[in-house]
Amino acid sequence: EVQLQASGGGLVQAGGSLRLSCVASGFSFADYAIGWFRQAPGKEREGVGCFRSFDGRTDYQDPVKDRFTISSDNAKSTVYLQMNNLKPEDTAVYYCAAGVSALRCYQIAYWGKGTLVTVSS
Repeated sequence: EVQLQASGGGLVQAGGSLRLSCVASGFSFADYAIGWFRQAPGKEREGVGCFRSFDGRTDYQDPVKDRFTISSDNAKSTVYLQMNNLKPEDTAVYYCAAGVSALRCYQIAYWGKGTLVTVSS
């Protein structure tokens, strides 16, 4: 049974930081890329970034480049999304997900439940 659980959301002020966690179970990180997505109120879901465990590479979408960092702790089966210099436009429900392969960051096989991040001005 593949499960992903995102947590760590909350209310932060603009310019602040927050770290989200995604705990995975039922699969190996070596078999799937782990992606982060978000959906703001009234907007479509968009990709945030991705972690590929087989080579340790990360990928970030333009709106969060140089501000967000993805890391992993394989012993804890956890992928993190460190969000720095948060902006009001980062307000969204954030999701973690497992890609269909170790290479496919944004083609998703399994979705976790989201966690809400609210950034105030």
